[in-house]
Amino acid sequence: MGLERKNNSLPLCNYAVIPIPFEKTVSYGHGTSRGPAAVLEASTQVELWDEEIKREIWEDGIFTSAAVNCKGTTEAVFERIENTAREIIKYKAVPFYVGGEHSLTQPLVKPYIEKYPDLSILHFDAHADLRAEYDGTPFSHACALYPASRRVPVVQAGIRSVGSDEYQNINAGKVKTFLMHENRDIKKLIPQVLKSLTGTVYMTLDVDGFDPSVIPATGTPQPGGFSWYEALDLLRAVIENKKIVAVDIMETATKKDDHTTEMNVAKLIYRLMGYLSLKK
Repeated sequence: MGLERKNNSLPLCNYAVIPIPFEKTVSYGHGTSRGPAAVLEASTQVELWDEEIKREIWEDGIFTSAAVNCKGTTEAVFERIENTAREIIKYKAVPFYVGGEHSLTQPLVKPYIEKYPDLSILHFDAHADLRAEYDGTPFSHACALYPASRRVPVVQAGIRSVGSDEYQNINAGKVKTFLMHENRDIKKLIPQVLKSLTGTVYMTLDVDGFDPSVIPATGTPQPGGFSWYEALDLLRAVIENKKIVAVDIMETATKKDDHTTEMNVAKLIYRLMGYLSLKK
């Protein structure tokens, strides 16, 4: 995260940042392959002393890996990404996987489903991402949560775009969906989300879960998303009440002459690390 520190090797750190610049199935706006590098660059401008946490979180140790090699077929890249997660999971550090398009959640979450029998997934997003297939492939960003939803509970927040070929999957089976227009009171939403999650949580955050006024550069923005502080209230509550085993943050893109998105995503990552640090 743009920081230098003695003893910042992975075994000694509490947090790990893994950039994954994969982009292959985006439907509209492009640029998610440039997102991870832009976030890392922006992180050098984030104040080390966090005004909410009231300390310098970097002192807990933040390991930043080299970007995952995303060249090759989707199947080959997904296998590489899954193997990366299998390696990272061996360490105490809570990983922050930075994408890249949201399809990356498919290979990333597999090792966590296998390791934690009580795992559930918090899915923060504008889109349901519950299609079995899209544009001829099951590896699309529009299918990001479908495979996991067949195996573990998935709790969706911020959803305000659902396709006719996936609506049957919301609030069905292992999926609990909180549609945004029905859950606009964050104080009422938070306890419902907490009740729906299990004790162990994998967090997958598509940045378009935020309102475009917060995150303007993303592939398929939708109006009416979470404000900055609404989202933080939700995410802090989940972190405070659950065991977080991993976080992925997807669909960050770049916009010429506007660094709002990457700056805000970098600050979000640092803030979430701060919330995690309060539990130590």
